[in-house]
Amino acid sequence: MQKEKVTQYIIDWLKNYAVNAKMDGFVVGVSGGIDSAVTSSLCASTGLRTLCVEMPIHQGPNQVARGKEHIEQLKKRFANVTDCTVDLTPVFEEFKKQAPFTADDQFLDLSLANTRARLRMSTLYYFAGLHRYLVAGTGNKVEDFGVGFYTKYGDGGVDLSPIADLMKSEVYQIAEVLQVPASIMKAAPTDGLFGDSRTDEDQIGASYDELEWAMKMQDVGKQPTDFSGREKTVFELYSRLNRINQHKMTPIPVCEIPHNMK
Repeated sequence: MQKEKVTQYIIDWLKNYAVNAKMDGFVVGVSGGIDSAVTSSLCASTGLRTLCVEMPIHQGPNQVARGKEHIEQLKKRFANVTDCTVDLTPVFEEFKKQAPFTADDQFLDLSLANTRARLRMSTLYYFAGLHRYLVAGTGNKVEDFGVGFYTKYGDGGVDLSPIADLMKSEVYQIAEVLQVPASIMKAAPTDGLFGDSRTDEDQIGASYDELEWAMKMQDVGKQPTDFSGREKTVFELYSRLNRINQHKMTPIPVCEIPHNMK
């Protein structure tokens, strides 16, 4: 990949989109991870106003520290960057008090994790509405169109997706061009939605390198029977996640009424 050219292409694409939409800039949720760091850096590089928002919900200190480090270096490099912090922990805790559930609800942890992401989405759109900004998505290709590793109407609720055609490995290449801090480059990817130290690989069951490989194999028409051992395990895992998460990747189904019934 020609990483310098690709980086500039995305920057130009972002700026042109915002100008044509007659919007004044971008808002990005910054988590301390590689994807949000790259996205916010790309937005900042357009020269348009870029608001970086931290939205901790029982966030790990390391994640918070990386996010703050990234934002501070962005502000030093780009005069168009501003930031704010909205502590959503009290909101999340109040929601848990009001929402009915039982201790043995099978999907409680996952449902609450997705609630965190949706609270953050609402917060980003609050600022977008205040300032005429676009909400910039932080999902990459293998997450958004491979395994569907994001929350529907959470981090998947955005106005535009600047890095959604980049594999995770390509996001890291772009990060080098954009001078993303080393602490973020070295950190294990995590969505930080469960309030513990689990990584993306812990949740998914495979590394991003493995998932990228599986995505490429599926694209060329490979089948599980073509592989054995770890490769077969990863390919079957990828195929299952890709299948069950199609509801995130395809447009909302519309019940189209036949013309003769109208």
